[in-house]
Amino acid sequence: MSLSRRQVTAAAVSSIPLAFAAAQTAHAGGRHHHPRTLYIAGDSTAAQKYSDAAPETGWGMALPFYLRKELEVANHAVNGRSSKSFVDEGRLDVVLGAIRPGDFLLIQFAHNDEKDEDPARYTDPWTTYQDYLRMYVDGARARGARPVLATPVERRRFDAAGNAVPSHGEYPAAMRALARREGVALLDVQALSLALWQRLGAEGTKAYFNWTATEQDNTHFNPPGAIAVARLVARELLRGRVLAHRDVRRLDEEIPESWISWPAPATA
Repeated sequence: MSLSRRQVTAAAVSSIPLAFAAAQTAHAGGRHHHPRTLYIAGDSTAAQKYSDAAPETGWGMALPFYLRKELEVANHAVNGRSSKSFVDEGRLDVVLGAIRPGDFLLIQFAHNDEKDEDPARYTDPWTTYQDYLRMYVDGARARGARPVLATPVERRRFDAAGNAVPSHGEYPAAMRALARREGVALLDVQALSLALWQRLGAEGTKAYFNWTATEQDNTHFNPPGAIAVARLVARELLRGRVLAHRDVRRLDEEIPESWISWPAPATA
């Protein structure tokens, strides 16, 4: 069942403390005076990876290489999450509890929304997927932050003729439609990554995905793949005027793979 617009909006804004709301009103129309942060809400393709998963690399790990140091990245993307399960687990609440006026919330989901055999994660592209995405959009806007929708990065999938094949069904189109309707900045990472995989070809793309001696992973990236996708994201942030030229760097430079590092897993 689709959530109503009223339910979505109420869920997004009901947790704003009164003191914070009052402070936000006082800031309305004014300039922010704190270092800005770009928050990422998403799935495993963007997430921070740890030493036990290396060389698997989320593109969010490479995005800071393209942004000025004054713009911090807070990567909240987590393996296996959909737009629905991220909300249901309280992860959006955590982000919205930390985000401040002038910050950004970059939202990329679909890989796990597509899993119709799993009711904890599945969303319908034209109803519940859009409804959940709207919770992120409304929640960010209610706190004076700017939401940014990113269509899901493409998997490595080719047909017999060597053409890169889209794998996300109606989800990218549904996100594009929502972005137009709500006036939200859109990074069309799906289209850009599909074009990149087409240029690289079926063999060339293996050097960008997590192909190892023991694994042939056509969804997740290794360091070169994460660096390449992060470059697409950074360029789109600039092209869409989400960020200014002063906010970005190295867009046309080679980023060494050695800059990627995998910290030790957190222990309980």
